[in-house]
Amino acid sequence: MTAPWSARNARRGPKQAEANDEPSPQARPIQLYCCARMRGHARGHPMPDLLIELFSEEIPARMQARAAEDLKKRVTDGLVEAGLTYAGAAALSTPRRLTLAVDGLLAESPTIREERKGPKVGAPEKAIEGFLRGAGLTRDQLEERETPKGAVYFAMIEKPGRPAAEIIAEVLEDTIRNFPWPKSMRWGAGSLRWVRPLHSILCILSDENGTSVVDLDIDGIKSGNTTRGHRFMAPQEFTVTGFDDYAAKLKRAHVVLDARERAEAIWQEATNQAFASGLDVVEDKGLLAEVAGLVEWPVVLMGAIGEEFLELPPEVLQTSMKEHQKFFSVKNPKTGRIEKFITVANRETADNGATILAGNQKVLSARLADAKFFWENDLRTAKSEAGMGAWVENLGNVTFHNKLGTQAARIDRIAALAREIAPVVGADADLAEQAARVAKADLSSEMVYEFPELQGLMGRYYAEAAGLPQEVANACEQHYSPLGPGDDVPSEPVSVAVALADKLDTLTGFWAIDEKPTGSKDPYALRRAALGVIRLVLENDVSAKLNGIVEDQVHLHESYLKLPELLDLLSEEKDAAELLGVTVKELLNIRLAIKEGRQPQLESGSAGVFDFSRYENIGATIAPETARDLLSFFHDRLKVFLRDQGIRHDVIDACIAMDGNDDLTLLVKRARALEDFLKTEDGENLLQGFKRANNILSQAEEKDGVEYSYGADRKFAEDPAEKALFDALEAGGAAISPAIEAEDFAAAMRGMAALRAPVDAFFEAVQVNAENEVLRRNRLNLLSQIRQVCGQVADLTKVEG
Repeated sequence: MTAPWSARNARRGPKQAEANDEPSPQARPIQLYCCARMRGHARGHPMPDLLIELFSEEIPARMQARAAEDLKKRVTDGLVEAGLTYAGAAALSTPRRLTLAVDGLLAESPTIREERKGPKVGAPEKAIEGFLRGAGLTRDQLEERETPKGAVYFAMIEKPGRPAAEIIAEVLEDTIRNFPWPKSMRWGAGSLRWVRPLHSILCILSDENGTSVVDLDIDGIKSGNTTRGHRFMAPQEFTVTGFDDYAAKLKRAHVVLDARERAEAIWQEATNQAFASGLDVVEDKGLLAEVAGLVEWPVVLMGAIGEEFLELPPEVLQTSMKEHQKFFSVKNPKTGRIEKFITVANRETADNGATILAGNQKVLSARLADAKFFWENDLRTAKSEAGMGAWVENLGNVTFHNKLGTQAARIDRIAALAREIAPVVGADADLAEQAARVAKADLSSEMVYEFPELQGLMGRYYAEAAGLPQEVANACEQHYSPLGPGDDVPSEPVSVAVALADKLDTLTGFWAIDEKPTGSKDPYALRRAALGVIRLVLENDVSAKLNGIVEDQVHLHESYLKLPELLDLLSEEKDAAELLGVTVKELLNIRLAIKEGRQPQLESGSAGVFDFSRYENIGATIAPETARDLLSFFHDRLKVFLRDQGIRHDVIDACIAMDGNDDLTLLVKRARALEDFLKTEDGENLLQGFKRANNILSQAEEKDGVEYSYGADRKFAEDPAEKALFDALEAGGAAISPAIEAEDFAAAMRGMAALRAPVDAFFEAVQVNAENEVLRRNRLNLLSQIRQVCGQVADLTKVEG
């Protein structure tokens, strides 16, 4: 039998592993360190191999890989700590067993001799007795030695080596009793906890002299040299003598020990069967890993989906089969429809899986019948006169957050913000608002209630069915994106407007109620939302001043939070209505809406939503301070994003220090241009010249107690290099300022590059701190011009170097 690749290559270096991707069947499962073995045999000490198997009821698939690594780490760490080194180790798992193979283990731990210094001769008896107890010695075993501080007792402590079996038993018992399962259980009358009832422990040491069982007894479960094969196909017990024998006998007993081998076998057979029917298997690596953890002997079967379900959206079919049945979807590449499924059985049967397949198809039909019922009901609602508005109305009963109101109130805010953002991203304001109002409607649908992961996607289907514009339907699906660093970013203007509004409302809301991420916790995924805003802005080249948008939205949240306090203070309804500019009836509606946690609506048609942000007299505002803090959060996330793209942190800081840093697109363009400029020779040298000028100027200003920023006079220039610098700064300022205004940072950097030679020549030829005080002040003011001209591009004081 060919042993698992992962085990065979566990201790190889990268080159050796690559060279042996297809080893012979005779290869050892764990790479031996032959030289170490030969040295051990030369001394007459064999280096045994250790094999451990913990055999139990089925371990949940999601826990298996981590459990195998935990077993390996805890056992090997314990062995090394006790003095037992080894050549290599590999951990493997199946649904019913965790296996660890350790190769080239020392037969016994080495003897350790330790010299320990004790108290002085003549010290109190209690001190000496305490030292003797700690060392485990008697008084006559101590040695007196002269030291510079007088006679001192010394103890020579010898800890004899112990047999490997004794150490292994201790380490394995501790590992089993304290294993870090996410969830565990007790069974019977014992105190042992395991993920599922533990049935047996295989623990053997083997070398050329034979195999011995490591003696161990945990709550009545005694270690041995036996295991069992497949639960149904080969349940008989059998003995093993080492890893090779163990793996070979398990394979004959219908158990594939390596999870990766099982996954590869499943995928290969699934794609072969689909290909034979002219179909493709929909790739799903997560499902493949999970299914490989559900079977010990994978048997791949392909079944058909009932004709009545083929018109369901493919995502519904795929999600239903994956979540409920762990089936792979098989699609027709010509039509894109999912027509069949792949299931993986855990055994071979006399009828080649026909009975298993029939049972799976029956259960699947029942599941898909439910999905079809949800789909048809939802379509009727979407196509009705009320349309998706009925679902939006239902969201008035769904709390988004107890301090931020209902989902319906949130939709009102997002719709208003999307309308405001629309012109900035080139979207139609009416379409953006319409899309924002229905984007979350599918949260009330039966299909999304059953399959929450389909939110947004089902919104697109329902919007299309309702006859809404395609831009609106696409925004329903795309406004959640991007969800992660690898997720696609929407590019359609309406989708971009709604996606930005959604994320900005979330961020400003949680900042307004002071629910910000901490170092270790981010329960509302606010870092992800901020990164989503950054990617939406940058990848769509959106130039927008975030600070004003953020401040207005924070004030809206803040006003909503403070309005109940104001209304409580105004006991006279007439006074309150007059202050807010509404009728008494509308005031009562506002109070009721706030009490119920929803966005108040006005009767006066065109006004629609009650605008909290109009009322500046609702307590002291914190919006500007909160907006600055949130902008700083955006900058922190932007630093991480740009560092991953190779832009230095100090370059980013230099650009963030400039005005207009709330326009992220402009900020990134500036940072990229500066990064490229500083990589050139002109950039490097000009930076050094700038820093030299800035240091001299800063020292002089501190010493003199004045600021040298009043402009240098060319008539006091004596040296040609000094005059040339005047000319260069004048030309540079004339070139750089309009380039910055035009956001042409490449041109601004070219203007900077032209300063490099004159600045270098100036410092080489001119002494700034001249004895003539008039010349000195004039030259210091000239350095101030260098700082002012270069400072138009970025704050170069923050650039390292």
